Amino acid sequence: MADDSAVRVVFDSNVILSSLKSTLGASFRLIGLVRSGALKPAVTVPLVFEYEDVVSRPGLLPHLSASDTRGFLDWFVSVSSQHKVHFLWRPLLRDPKDDMVLEAAVAAGSEYLVTYNTSDFAGADSLGVRVVTPPQLLTLISAART
Repeated sequence: MADDSAVRVVFDSNVILSSLKSTLGASFRLIGLVRSGALKPAVTVPLVFEYEDVVSRPGLLPHLSASDTRGFLDWFVSVSSQHKVHFLWRPLLRDPKDDMVLEAAVAAGSEYLVTYNTSDFAGADSLGVRVVTPPQLLTLISAART
């Protein structure tokens, strides 16, 4: 699928972590859609640093080496669109790290912000961002293809 028809998304760090924990879940399937070009992730520098922090926490990914996680993140960033945040409207959400994820989605004009903690992003719709879980996004993509 060409980049211009790819669905633009921002992944919360919990989705990235989940995709690396198990090959059986919705998050891993979304990474497959990134690989195929159906999804185009967007990142900002602070968001990439957050991903690095989360996936390098001791004990969270015992089956992966530091080199494995670094390689994944390098690939992920290489296939993502990179954006700078030229505005600050913080705080909108309760957690500043959630604001950072939301800023990335707004800066990129993403169609979806994908997270397992949708309640943490209450108010994101006021900025035009639709917050969904990985299973919800898979359902939306599947419905759009039929």
